[in-house]
Amino acid sequence: MDRRNFLMGSTMAAAAMAAAGCATPFAQGPGRSPTVDPGIDELQRRTFDWFVHVTNRDNGLTPDRWPRRSFASIAAVGFALTCWPIGVERGWMTREEARERTLITLRFFHEAPQGPQATGVTGHKGFFYHFLDMETGHRYRDTELSTVDTTLLLGGMLFAARWFDGDHADEAEIRRLAQAIYERVEWDWTEIRPNRITMGWRPERGFIEADWNVYNEGMLVLLLAMGSPTHPLPKAVWDEWCGVYDRSWTDEYGPAHLHFAPLFGHQYSHIFVDFRGIHDEFMRSKQAEIPGFDYFQNSVRAVAAQRNYAIRNPMGWAGYSADVWGLTACDGPGDFRQVIDGRERQFFSYSARGPGERDDGTLAPTAALGSMPFAPAEVTACFHAMKTRYGAAIYTEYGFLDSFNPTLAATDRELRHGRIVPGVGWVDGDYLGIDQGPIVIQIENHRTDAVWRRMRGEPNITRGLRVAGFTGGWLDRA
Repeated sequence: MDRRNFLMGSTMAAAAMAAAGCATPFAQGPGRSPTVDPGIDELQRRTFDWFVHVTNRDNGLTPDRWPRRSFASIAAVGFALTCWPIGVERGWMTREEARERTLITLRFFHEAPQGPQATGVTGHKGFFYHFLDMETGHRYRDTELSTVDTTLLLGGMLFAARWFDGDHADEAEIRRLAQAIYERVEWDWTEIRPNRITMGWRPERGFIEADWNVYNEGMLVLLLAMGSPTHPLPKAVWDEWCGVYDRSWTDEYGPAHLHFAPLFGHQYSHIFVDFRGIHDEFMRSKQAEIPGFDYFQNSVRAVAAQRNYAIRNPMGWAGYSADVWGLTACDGPGDFRQVIDGRERQFFSYSARGPGERDDGTLAPTAALGSMPFAPAEVTACFHAMKTRYGAAIYTEYGFLDSFNPTLAATDRELRHGRIVPGVGWVDGDYLGIDQGPIVIQIENHRTDAVWRRMRGEPNITRGLRVAGFTGGWLDRA
Protein backbone atom coordinates (compact mmCIF):
# COMPACT_ATOMS: atom_id res chain seq x y z
CA MET A 1 0.00 0.00 0.00
CA ASP A 2 1.26 3.48 -0.81
CA ARG A 3 2.77 5.18 2.25
CA ARG A 4 3.98 7.12 4.17
CA ASN A 5 -11.53 7.79 7.79
CA PHE A 6 -24.86 10.00 11.50
CA LEU A 7 -23.75 9.70 14.99
CA MET A 8 -24.99 6.53 16.73
CA GLY A 9 -27.05 6.71 19.89
CA SER A 10 -24.95 6.46 23.00
CA THR A 11 -26.77 3.40 24.32
CA MET A 12 -26.30 1.47 21.08
CA ALA A 13 -22.68 2.59 20.86
CA ALA A 14 -21.92 1.49 24.41
CA ALA A 15 -23.55 -1.87 23.79
CA ALA A 16 -21.55 -2.38 20.61
CA MET A 17 -18.32 -1.52 22.37
CA ALA A 18 -19.07 -3.78 25.30
CA ALA A 19 -19.90 -6.64 22.94
CA ALA A 20 -16.57 -6.05 21.18
CA GLY A 21 -14.72 -6.34 24.47
CA CYS A 22 -13.48 -2.75 24.64
CA ALA A 23 -12.74 -1.29 28.03
CA THR A 24 -14.79 1.90 27.58
CA PRO A 25 -17.19 3.31 24.99
CA PHE A 26 -15.73 5.80 22.56
CA ALA A 27 -16.99 9.33 22.12
CA GLN A 28 -19.46 9.31 19.27
CA GLY A 29 -18.67 12.57 17.57
CA PRO A 30 -16.08 15.29 17.18
CA GLY A 31 -17.70 17.73 19.59
CA ARG A 32 -17.43 21.36 18.50
CA SER A 33 -15.42 22.98 21.26
CA PRO A 34 -13.32 26.16 21.15
CA THR A 35 -10.98 24.72 23.77
CA VAL A 36 -9.14 21.45 24.16
CA ASP A 37 -6.91 20.02 26.85
CA PRO A 38 -3.98 22.46 27.29
CA GLY A 39 -1.53 19.69 26.48
CA ILE A 40 -3.26 19.01 23.16
CA ASP A 41 -3.18 22.72 22.36
CA GLU A 42 0.55 22.80 23.05
CA LEU A 43 1.13 19.71 20.92
CA GLN A 44 -0.79 21.22 18.02
CA ARG A 45 1.29 24.41 18.21
CA ARG A 46 4.61 22.55 18.44
CA THR A 47 3.69 20.33 15.48
CA PHE A 48 2.57 23.36 13.45
CA ASP A 49 5.91 25.01 14.19
CA TRP A 50 7.65 22.01 12.61
CA PHE A 51 6.08 22.88 9.25
CA VAL A 52 7.06 26.53 9.67
CA HIS A 53 10.64 25.57 10.49
CA VAL A 54 11.30 23.02 7.74
CA THR A 55 9.31 24.22 4.70
CA ASN A 56 11.42 25.82 1.98
CA ARG A 57 10.43 29.49 1.74
CA ASP A 58 11.66 29.74 -1.85
CA ASN A 59 9.41 27.05 -3.38
CA GLY A 60 7.03 25.88 -0.65
CA LEU A 61 8.38 22.33 -0.53
CA THR A 62 8.14 20.44 2.76
CA PRO A 63 10.61 17.61 3.47
CA ASP A 64 9.49 14.04 3.83
CA ARG A 65 11.43 13.84 7.10
CA TRP A 66 13.61 16.02 9.34
CA PRO A 67 16.23 16.48 10.79
CA ARG A 68 17.70 13.75 8.59
CA ARG A 69 18.43 15.39 5.21
CA SER A 70 15.53 14.53 2.97
CA PHE A 71 13.72 14.99 -0.32
CA ALA A 72 10.32 16.73 -0.37
CA SER A 73 7.05 14.85 0.00
CA ILE A 74 4.21 16.30 -2.08
CA ALA A 75 1.66 14.90 0.41
CA ALA A 76 3.48 16.76 3.20
CA VAL A 77 3.24 19.92 1.07
CA GLY A 78 -0.53 19.40 0.89
CA PHE A 79 -0.65 19.15 4.67
CA ALA A 80 1.51 22.27 5.06
CA LEU A 81 -0.90 24.21 2.83
CA THR A 82 -3.70 23.06 5.11
CA CYS A 83 -1.78 24.05 8.23
CA TRP A 84 -1.13 27.69 7.26
CA PRO A 85 -4.77 28.84 7.57
CA ILE A 86 -5.09 26.87 10.81
CA GLY A 87 -2.10 28.82 12.10
CA VAL A 88 -3.82 32.07 11.18
CA GLU A 89 -7.02 31.08 12.96
CA ARG A 90 -5.02 30.00 16.04
CA GLY A 91 -3.04 33.26 16.05
CA TRP A 92 0.27 31.54 15.30
CA MET A 93 0.83 33.11 11.89
CA THR A 94 -0.32 36.27 10.17
CA ARG A 95 -2.66 36.07 7.20
CA GLU A 96 0.00 37.86 5.18
CA GLU A 97 2.63 35.20 5.86
CA ALA A 98 0.19 32.36 5.23
CA ARG A 99 -0.86 33.97 1.95
CA GLU A 100 2.74 34.47 0.87
CA ARG A 101 3.73 30.90 1.69
CA THR A 102 0.68 29.51 -0.07
CA LEU A 103 1.15 31.58 -3.20
CA ILE A 104 4.84 30.65 -3.45
CA THR A 105 3.84 26.99 -3.31
CA LEU A 106 1.05 27.21 -5.88
CA ARG A 107 3.15 29.25 -8.29
CA PHE A 108 5.91 26.66 -8.03
CA PHE A 109 3.65 23.70 -8.84
CA HIS A 110 1.81 25.60 -11.56
CA GLU A 111 5.02 26.50 -13.36
CA ALA A 112 7.02 23.34 -12.60
CA PRO A 113 8.04 21.37 -15.72
CA GLN A 114 5.95 18.36 -16.72
CA GLY A 115 6.67 15.68 -19.28
CA PRO A 116 7.32 11.98 -19.93
CA GLN A 117 11.10 12.16 -19.47
CA ALA A 118 12.67 10.52 -16.43
CA THR A 119 14.61 13.54 -15.15
CA GLY A 120 14.34 17.30 -15.02
CA VAL A 121 10.57 17.34 -14.47
CA THR A 122 8.23 17.61 -11.50
CA GLY A 123 5.34 15.64 -12.94
CA HIS A 124 3.46 14.37 -15.97
CA LYS A 125 -0.16 14.53 -17.17
CA GLY A 126 -0.95 16.91 -14.30
CA PHE A 127 0.22 14.46 -11.63
CA PHE A 128 3.35 14.98 -9.54
CA TYR A 129 6.13 12.70 -8.43
CA HIS A 130 5.84 11.35 -4.90
CA PHE A 131 9.21 12.77 -3.85
CA LEU A 132 10.94 15.87 -5.22
CA ASP A 133 14.36 17.40 -4.76
CA MET A 134 14.00 20.03 -2.03
CA GLU A 135 15.80 22.71 -4.03
CA THR A 136 15.05 22.09 -7.72
CA GLY A 137 11.64 20.50 -7.21
CA HIS A 138 12.44 17.89 -9.87
CA ARG A 139 11.74 14.18 -9.55
CA TYR A 140 13.82 12.57 -6.85
CA ARG A 141 15.72 9.54 -8.20
CA ASP A 142 13.33 6.86 -9.48
CA THR A 143 10.28 7.73 -7.38
CA GLU A 144 6.85 7.11 -8.87
CA LEU A 145 4.28 9.51 -10.23
CA SER A 146 1.80 9.07 -7.37
CA THR A 147 -1.97 9.38 -7.70
CA VAL A 148 -2.64 9.41 -3.95
CA ASP A 149 0.15 11.81 -3.04
CA THR A 150 -0.96 14.14 -5.84
CA THR A 151 -4.46 13.90 -4.37
CA LEU A 152 -3.29 14.93 -0.90
CA LEU A 153 -1.38 17.83 -2.42
CA LEU A 154 -4.52 18.87 -4.31
CA GLY A 155 -6.56 18.58 -1.11
CA GLY A 156 -4.34 21.20 0.51
CA MET A 157 -4.53 23.42 -2.56
CA LEU A 158 -8.32 23.24 -2.79
CA PHE A 159 -8.65 23.99 0.92
CA ALA A 160 -6.37 27.00 0.50
CA ALA A 161 -8.57 28.19 -2.36
CA ARG A 162 -11.62 28.00 -0.09
CA TRP A 163 -9.94 29.67 2.88
CA PHE A 164 -8.28 32.56 1.03
CA ASP A 165 -11.58 34.09 -0.03
CA GLY A 166 -10.68 37.78 0.18
CA ASP A 167 -10.47 40.47 -2.48
CA HIS A 168 -6.68 40.77 -2.24
CA ALA A 169 -5.09 40.08 -5.64
CA ASP A 170 -2.86 37.37 -4.18
CA GLU A 171 -5.84 35.54 -2.73
CA ALA A 172 -7.60 35.67 -6.07
CA GLU A 173 -4.46 34.21 -7.65
CA ILE A 174 -4.38 31.41 -5.08
CA ARG A 175 -7.92 30.48 -6.06
CA ARG A 176 -7.15 30.62 -9.77
CA LEU A 177 -3.94 28.59 -9.55
CA ALA A 178 -5.44 25.88 -7.32
CA GLN A 179 -8.28 25.26 -9.74
CA ALA A 180 -5.97 25.37 -12.76
CA ILE A 181 -3.58 22.81 -11.24
CA TYR A 182 -6.49 20.52 -10.40
CA GLU A 183 -8.14 20.84 -13.80
CA ARG A 184 -5.06 19.77 -15.74
CA VAL A 185 -4.81 16.42 -13.92
CA GLU A 186 -5.63 13.73 -16.49
CA TRP A 187 -7.47 11.24 -14.31
CA ASP A 188 -8.70 9.31 -17.35
CA TRP A 189 -5.07 8.53 -18.23
CA THR A 190 -4.76 6.50 -15.00
CA GLU A 191 -7.71 4.18 -15.73
CA ILE A 192 -5.63 1.46 -17.35
CA ARG A 193 -7.85 -1.35 -16.07
CA PRO A 194 -11.63 -1.01 -16.28
CA ASN A 195 -13.05 1.30 -13.60
CA ARG A 196 -9.85 1.29 -11.56
CA ILE A 197 -7.28 4.03 -10.97
CA THR A 198 -3.67 2.91 -10.87
CA MET A 199 -1.56 3.87 -7.88
CA GLY A 200 1.13 5.37 -10.08
CA TRP A 201 3.49 5.38 -13.04
CA ARG A 202 7.21 5.46 -13.76
CA PRO A 203 8.70 6.50 -17.09
CA GLU A 204 11.12 3.57 -16.94
CA ARG A 205 8.54 0.83 -16.31
CA GLY A 206 5.10 2.25 -17.00
CA PHE A 207 2.04 1.94 -14.78
CA ILE A 208 2.14 0.35 -11.34
CA GLU A 209 0.23 -2.92 -11.23
CA ALA A 210 -1.66 -2.05 -8.03
CA ASP A 211 -4.95 -0.13 -8.23
CA TRP A 212 -7.18 1.74 -5.81
CA ASN A 213 -9.77 -0.99 -5.31
CA VAL A 214 -9.78 -2.03 -1.63
CA TYR A 215 -11.02 0.12 1.25
CA ASN A 216 -8.16 2.38 2.37
CA GLU A 217 -6.99 6.00 2.17
CA GLY A 218 -7.84 6.14 -1.54
CA MET A 219 -11.41 7.45 -1.21
CA LEU A 220 -10.28 11.01 -1.89
CA VAL A 221 -8.43 9.87 -5.04
CA LEU A 222 -11.67 8.58 -6.52
CA LEU A 223 -13.73 11.58 -5.38
CA LEU A 224 -11.38 14.09 -7.00
CA ALA A 225 -11.25 11.98 -10.17
CA MET A 226 -15.05 11.85 -10.42
CA GLY A 227 -15.38 15.54 -9.55
CA SER A 228 -12.98 16.76 -12.23
CA PRO A 229 -14.57 19.23 -14.65
CA THR A 230 -11.97 18.44 -17.33
CA HIS A 231 -10.95 14.76 -17.12
CA PRO A 232 -13.69 13.07 -15.07
CA LEU A 233 -14.07 9.40 -14.35
CA PRO A 234 -17.58 7.89 -14.09
CA LYS A 235 -19.50 6.56 -11.10
CA ALA A 236 -18.44 3.07 -12.16
CA VAL A 237 -15.05 3.60 -10.47
CA TRP A 238 -16.82 4.09 -7.13
CA ASP A 239 -19.05 1.08 -7.73
CA GLU A 240 -15.95 -1.00 -8.48
CA TRP A 241 -14.28 0.33 -5.32
CA CYS A 242 -17.27 -0.60 -3.14
CA GLY A 243 -17.72 -3.91 -4.94
CA VAL A 244 -14.97 -5.56 -2.88
CA TYR A 245 -15.96 -4.22 0.54
CA ASP A 246 -16.81 -7.76 1.61
CA ARG A 247 -13.04 -8.37 1.80
CA SER A 248 -12.69 -5.63 4.40
CA TRP A 249 -15.81 -5.96 6.58
CA THR A 250 -14.89 -7.59 9.90
CA ASP A 251 -15.54 -7.59 13.63
CA GLU A 252 -12.34 -9.51 14.43
CA TYR A 253 -10.69 -6.63 16.25
CA GLY A 254 -13.71 -4.83 17.66
CA PRO A 255 -17.04 -3.45 16.43
CA ALA A 256 -17.82 -4.43 12.82
CA HIS A 257 -16.39 -2.02 10.27
CA LEU A 258 -14.47 -1.75 7.01
CA HIS A 259 -11.04 -2.78 8.22
CA PHE A 260 -7.75 -1.33 7.04
CA ALA A 261 -4.90 -2.19 9.37
CA PRO A 262 -2.88 1.07 9.64
CA LEU A 263 -4.86 4.04 10.94
CA PHE A 264 -3.71 6.45 8.25
CA GLY A 265 -6.19 4.71 5.94
CA HIS A 266 -8.99 5.90 8.23
CA GLN A 267 -7.59 9.44 8.52
CA TYR A 268 -6.29 10.82 5.23
CA SER A 269 -9.51 11.20 3.23
CA HIS A 270 -11.26 12.40 6.40
CA ILE A 271 -8.84 15.29 6.73
CA PHE A 272 -10.54 17.02 3.81
CA VAL A 273 -14.03 15.47 3.63
CA ASP A 274 -16.67 15.62 6.35
CA PHE A 275 -18.27 12.19 6.01
CA ARG A 276 -20.65 12.70 8.94
CA GLY A 277 -24.24 12.10 7.96
CA ILE A 278 -23.69 11.50 4.24
CA HIS A 279 -24.14 8.05 2.71
CA ASP A 280 -23.32 6.27 -0.50
CA GLU A 281 -25.18 3.16 -1.62
CA PHE A 282 -23.13 0.89 0.62
CA MET A 283 -23.70 3.02 3.71
CA ARG A 284 -27.41 3.30 2.95
CA SER A 285 -27.56 -0.49 2.77
CA LYS A 286 -26.13 -0.67 6.31
CA GLN A 287 -28.76 1.56 7.92
CA ALA A 288 -31.12 -1.25 8.98
CA GLU A 289 -28.25 -3.18 10.53
CA ILE A 290 -26.40 -0.21 12.07
CA PRO A 291 -28.59 2.94 12.26
CA GLY A 292 -26.62 6.12 11.58
CA PHE A 293 -23.59 4.29 10.20
CA ASP A 294 -21.39 6.27 7.80
CA TYR A 295 -17.71 6.53 6.88
CA PHE A 296 -17.04 8.75 9.88
CA GLN A 297 -18.53 6.14 12.18
CA ASN A 298 -16.48 3.53 10.36
CA SER A 299 -13.35 5.39 11.45
CA VAL A 300 -14.70 5.69 14.99
CA ARG A 301 -15.00 1.91 15.03
CA ALA A 302 -11.58 1.40 13.44
CA VAL A 303 -9.98 3.47 16.20
CA ALA A 304 -11.92 1.50 18.80
CA ALA A 305 -10.68 -1.73 17.25
CA GLN A 306 -7.06 -0.54 17.41
CA ARG A 307 -7.36 0.43 21.04
CA ASN A 308 -9.05 -2.88 21.80
CA TYR A 309 -6.18 -4.66 20.03
CA ALA A 310 -3.68 -2.85 22.26
CA ILE A 311 -5.62 -3.89 25.35
CA ARG A 312 -5.62 -7.52 24.23
CA ASN A 313 -1.97 -7.23 23.12
CA PRO A 314 -1.95 -10.71 21.54
CA MET A 315 1.75 -10.58 20.67
CA GLY A 316 2.84 -9.46 24.12
CA TRP A 317 4.62 -6.22 23.20
CA ALA A 318 5.89 -3.92 25.94
CA GLY A 319 3.93 -0.73 26.57
CA TYR A 320 0.61 -1.58 24.89
CA SER A 321 -2.41 -0.70 27.03
CA ALA A 322 -5.79 1.02 27.05
CA ASP A 323 -3.95 4.35 27.18
CA VAL A 324 -0.92 3.64 24.97
CA TRP A 325 -1.90 2.47 21.50
CA GLY A 326 -1.71 3.38 17.83
CA LEU A 327 -0.41 1.48 14.80
CA THR A 328 0.01 2.98 11.35
CA ALA A 329 2.67 3.43 8.65
CA CYS A 330 5.77 4.79 10.35
CA ASP A 331 9.49 4.40 10.90
CA GLY A 332 10.80 1.36 12.73
CA PRO A 333 14.15 0.20 14.09
CA GLY A 334 15.26 -1.88 11.09
CA ASP A 335 14.70 -5.16 9.32
CA PHE A 336 16.07 -7.89 11.58
CA ARG A 337 15.17 -10.63 14.04
CA GLN A 338 16.21 -10.69 17.67
CA VAL A 339 15.49 -12.94 20.63
CA ILE A 340 13.99 -10.99 23.55
CA ASP A 341 13.07 -12.74 26.80
CA GLY A 342 13.39 -16.11 25.08
CA ARG A 343 11.11 -15.17 22.17
CA GLU A 344 12.26 -14.41 18.65
CA ARG A 345 10.95 -11.05 17.50
CA GLN A 346 10.77 -9.64 13.97
CA PHE A 347 11.36 -5.89 13.57
CA PHE A 348 10.86 -3.68 10.51
CA SER A 349 12.11 -0.32 9.28
CA TYR A 350 9.58 1.96 7.56
CA SER A 351 6.41 -0.09 7.16
CA ALA A 352 2.64 -0.08 7.43
CA ARG A 353 1.58 -1.55 10.77
CA GLY A 354 -1.74 -2.60 12.22
CA PRO A 355 -3.90 -5.43 13.55
CA GLY A 356 -3.79 -8.34 11.13
CA GLU A 357 -0.85 -6.85 9.26
CA ARG A 358 2.62 -6.09 10.59
CA ASP A 359 2.99 -5.47 14.30
CA ASP A 360 6.52 -5.30 15.66
CA GLY A 361 5.79 -3.35 18.84
CA THR A 362 6.40 0.03 17.17
CA LEU A 363 3.93 2.73 18.21
CA ALA A 364 3.33 5.95 16.27
CA PRO A 365 1.80 8.94 18.11
CA THR A 366 0.20 10.16 14.87
CA ALA A 367 -1.97 7.03 14.82
CA ALA A 368 -3.77 8.22 17.93
CA LEU A 369 -3.44 12.00 17.57
CA GLY A 370 -4.56 11.98 13.94
CA SER A 371 -7.71 10.20 15.17
CA MET A 372 -8.75 13.05 17.48
CA PRO A 373 -12.19 13.66 15.88
CA PHE A 374 -13.09 9.98 16.18
CA ALA A 375 -12.27 9.45 19.87
CA PRO A 376 -11.29 12.73 21.58
CA ALA A 377 -11.34 11.47 25.17
CA GLU A 378 -9.35 8.33 24.42
CA VAL A 379 -6.85 10.19 22.22
CA THR A 380 -6.31 12.83 24.89
CA ALA A 381 -5.70 10.10 27.48
CA CYS A 382 -3.22 8.44 25.10
CA PHE A 383 -1.38 11.72 24.60
CA HIS A 384 -0.94 12.19 28.35
CA ALA A 385 0.07 8.59 28.94
CA MET A 386 2.73 8.63 26.21
CA LYS A 387 4.10 11.98 27.33
CA THR A 388 4.12 11.04 31.01
CA ARG A 389 5.60 7.58 30.54
CA TYR A 390 8.27 8.37 27.93
CA GLY A 391 8.74 12.12 28.35
CA ALA A 392 11.41 14.06 26.53
CA ALA A 393 12.69 10.92 24.84
CA ILE A 394 9.76 11.08 22.41
CA TYR A 395 8.19 14.55 22.99
CA THR A 396 10.34 17.49 21.95
CA GLU A 397 10.34 21.03 20.60
CA TYR A 398 8.32 20.01 17.52
CA GLY A 399 5.97 17.56 19.17
CA PHE A 400 6.32 13.79 18.99
CA LEU A 401 9.14 12.08 17.16
CA ASP A 402 7.65 9.77 14.59
CA SER A 403 7.64 6.47 16.50
CA PHE A 404 9.05 4.41 19.36
CA ASN A 405 9.31 0.78 20.44
CA PRO A 406 9.48 -0.03 24.17
CA THR A 407 10.12 -3.74 23.52
CA LEU A 408 13.48 -3.16 21.82
CA ALA A 409 15.40 -2.05 24.91
CA ALA A 410 18.82 -3.19 23.63
CA THR A 411 20.31 -4.54 20.40
CA ASP A 412 23.58 -5.25 18.69
CA ARG A 413 21.93 -5.10 15.27
CA GLU A 414 22.36 -2.18 12.88
CA LEU A 415 19.51 0.30 13.33
CA ARG A 416 17.98 1.76 10.18
CA HIS A 417 16.48 4.64 12.13
CA GLY A 418 16.75 6.16 15.58
CA ARG A 419 18.52 4.99 18.72
CA ILE A 420 18.07 3.02 21.92
CA VAL A 421 17.15 5.27 24.87
CA PRO A 422 17.83 3.69 28.28
CA GLY A 423 14.62 3.13 30.21
CA VAL A 424 12.48 3.81 27.13
CA GLY A 425 13.53 1.53 24.28
CA TRP A 426 14.01 2.33 20.63
CA VAL A 427 13.08 5.89 19.62
CA ASP A 428 13.04 7.32 16.11
CA GLY A 429 15.26 10.28 15.34
CA ASP A 430 13.02 11.97 12.76
CA TYR A 431 9.69 13.69 12.35
CA LEU A 432 7.78 12.71 9.18
CA GLY A 433 5.72 15.31 7.35
CA ILE A 434 2.88 12.96 6.45
CA ASP A 435 2.57 12.00 10.12
CA GLN A 436 2.88 15.53 11.49
CA GLY A 437 0.13 16.88 9.23
CA PRO A 438 -2.78 14.77 10.52
CA ILE A 439 -1.95 15.80 14.09
CA VAL A 440 -2.34 19.52 13.40
CA ILE A 441 -5.30 19.21 11.04
CA GLN A 442 -7.40 16.63 12.85
CA ILE A 443 -7.03 18.39 16.19
CA GLU A 444 -8.40 21.48 14.47
CA ASN A 445 -11.23 19.61 12.77
CA HIS A 446 -12.19 18.35 16.21
CA ARG A 447 -12.01 21.67 17.99
CA THR A 448 -13.46 24.08 15.37
CA ASP A 449 -14.53 22.10 12.27
CA ALA A 450 -12.13 24.40 10.40
CA VAL A 451 -11.17 22.33 7.36
CA TRP A 452 -14.44 20.42 7.09
CA ARG A 453 -16.48 23.63 7.29
CA ARG A 454 -14.73 25.14 4.29
CA MET A 455 -14.59 21.93 2.29
CA ARG A 456 -18.31 21.31 2.62
CA GLY A 457 -18.60 24.11 0.08
CA GLU A 458 -15.76 22.98 -2.19
CA PRO A 459 -17.46 22.44 -5.58
CA ASN A 460 -15.09 19.81 -6.97
CA ILE A 461 -15.34 17.53 -3.95
CA THR A 462 -19.10 17.96 -3.62
CA ARG A 463 -19.43 17.16 -7.32
CA GLY A 464 -17.38 14.00 -6.82
CA LEU A 465 -19.48 12.96 -3.83
CA ARG A 466 -22.68 13.38 -5.82
CA VAL A 467 -21.33 11.41 -8.77
CA ALA A 468 -20.43 8.63 -6.33
CA GLY A 469 -24.03 8.59 -5.13
CA PHE A 470 -23.66 10.27 -1.74
CA THR A 471 -26.77 11.91 -0.32
CA GLY A 472 -28.01 13.29 2.97
CA GLY A 473 -26.84 15.65 5.67
CA TRP A 474 -24.82 18.70 4.74
CA LEU A 475 -24.45 17.53 1.13
CA ASP A 476 -28.17 17.98 0.48
CA ARG A 477 -27.86 21.55 1.75
CA ALA A 478 -24.65 22.41 -0.13
